Amino acid sequence: MTAGLSAAFLTWAAVPAVPAAAVQAVRETPAAAAAGPVTTPAAAPDAPPATTPAGTRDALDREALRRSLDAVREAGMYGLYSAVRDGGARWSGAAGLADVRTGRPADPRMLHRVGSITKTFTAVAILQQAGRGRIDLDTPVARYLPGLIPGERGRKITVRMLLNHTSGIGDHVAGAFPSLLQGSTASLDDNRFRRFRPEELVSYGLQAPPTGEPGQRWSYSNTNYVIAGLLLEKVTGTGAEEYITRHVIRAAGLRDTSFPGTPRIPGPHSGAYESFYGLIDPPRDYSVYDMSWAGTAGAIVSTMDDLDRFYRVLLGGGLLAPAQLAQMRTTVPVLDGQGRTVMHYGLGIYAQDLPCGRFWGHDGAVWGMGTFSLSSPDGRRQVSAGLNLMKYERFDENGVPQPHPINAALGAHLLQALCGSGTTLAAGERPFTPFPVDRVLVKR
Repeated sequence: MTAGLSAAFLTWAAVPAVPAAAVQAVRETPAAAAAGPVTTPAAAPDAPPATTPAGTRDALDREALRRSLDAVREAGMYGLYSAVRDGGARWSGAAGLADVRTGRPADPRMLHRVGSITKTFTAVAILQQAGRGRIDLDTPVARYLPGLIPGERGRKITVRMLLNHTSGIGDHVAGAFPSLLQGSTASLDDNRFRRFRPEELVSYGLQAPPTGEPGQRWSYSNTNYVIAGLLLEKVTGTGAEEYITRHVIRAAGLRDTSFPGTPRIPGPHSGAYESFYGLIDPPRDYSVYDMSWAGTAGAIVSTMDDLDRFYRVLLGGGLLAPAQLAQMRTTVPVLDGQGRTVMHYGLGIYAQDLPCGRFWGHDGAVWGMGTFSLSSPDGRRQVSAGLNLMKYERFDENGVPQPHPINAALGAHLLQALCGSGTTLAAGERPFTPFPVDRVLVKR
């Protein structure tokens, strides 16, 4: 490892050029590395598309969607799947491999760890309780969970600050996986079957250096949503995952979404291949992992179709009253390293501005799996896409992450899905590269 790469793990800061790579972990005995070279088969056939209702124009360019999906695979992604909607028109497809050892192809109906997209589900549950008058978003967390956040911080940090990541609480992932700070991935294997308690994760986050004063600025922290889960349990008297399953997942009509009770994904799924910027070579499969290190911040398993449905129901008012949905969409700016606003973060959901308009959603990543889900404000135009190879980028000798062809190809597919063919950029506008908030963050 170069000195620059080693130094990159010493601090955590946003690096907008690095796409989907996240702050979520897993458990199991040391995973066997993927055996043999990765072959690139023909793209898996599309799932049978739904029929377009009579009188509805199918605005989806299916050939262009297929080509753009294949381009991500050709750029180096092992396997991926995508589900796109435009009103009643649907397209889903997959490309590449689900299993690099056996050559099993990816399938668009596969279950997938969606990482921090879980945060939208958790935020919905908190906002439901706010709508019932049991939680005040601008009340200090200490009123609900006395002693959890000690001292003055506990009296200053509000529920809203947890949900929009302005609490100033550091992230617990470095504490749970300490080898990452030494430029080693050993703790990923050590903790594969370790069961973390939420209170333990909160203590790691509180021991991390604060990212600012409460309410001062946006700084992404999984610990915020672990605390939100403890708050949900306190006010409902029900386990947070049980409450979210009953009142969010089931209420949205999702059939393939769950918090798995074991380290295994409960159905057909891809491998989860983690490279960690070349430290794991060849990339290792972490699809079997105890997700207690993520919990209500990132442990949900879903499908791309279910994610589209979830955001469509949510944005359409099917899970929250208008007042709470408006609170959810009240945002703070997310800045890159140069101080430019790259997106707007609400309460467990963010707004991404594209050439064809504003889209709402979230991204997520765990070891080996990444996900993006974006929807138009009315839920009509949507895309959800899952990847099975993470942190494929490399650093230069100064520890600066270098662009990878996958980044541009993935951005082109998402742009095709949401804006359609013929989308043009304004003079001087950069191509769309997805900006993941959920990732292991590194410093240049």
